[in-house]
Amino acid sequence: MKKILYSLFIFASAVLFAQKNPNVKFAVSGDAVGTVAMFDAKKEFIQSVNVFKTSANLPQNLKKFGYLSENGLAEVKFKKNFGPLDTMKISQLNEQYGLPKDNTVFIEGYEFSPEAKIYSDMLVKQEVKDYNGKKTLFVTTTQN
Repeated sequence: MKKILYSLFIFASAVLFAQKNPNVKFAVSGDAVGTVAMFDAKKEFIQSVNVFKTSANLPQNLKKFGYLSENGLAEVKFKKNFGPLDTMKISQLNEQYGLPKDNTVFIEGYEFSPEAKIYSDMLVKQEVKDYNGKKTLFVTTTQN
């Protein structure tokens, strides 16, 4: 009986920690991921935005981001005179928190691989939590 309860507890905690935030919409520029809200703050530098409602509609260059398209996915292109924003790999973010470079990171409940690139501007709150017996970084992109 204890094993069953323990198993249910682990499952429940995993589900609670990794719940996807339906209010956050992701956007891609180049090969890095940000949020629509993050890019909205830089509207004067944006040349165009293409929004794709489903993963089936994604062009070939965005297929690798299909896991983020549950609530739609935007592709953002900046004007030529705009310099690049700060990007980082998930593996670098893990290193900043003393975690193994090959750990995945959960951003708003979506699992990002260590090779994924993100815009550092979208990082609002980071917490290291125990997930399936392993220290894992959980990131929030919005103020509460």
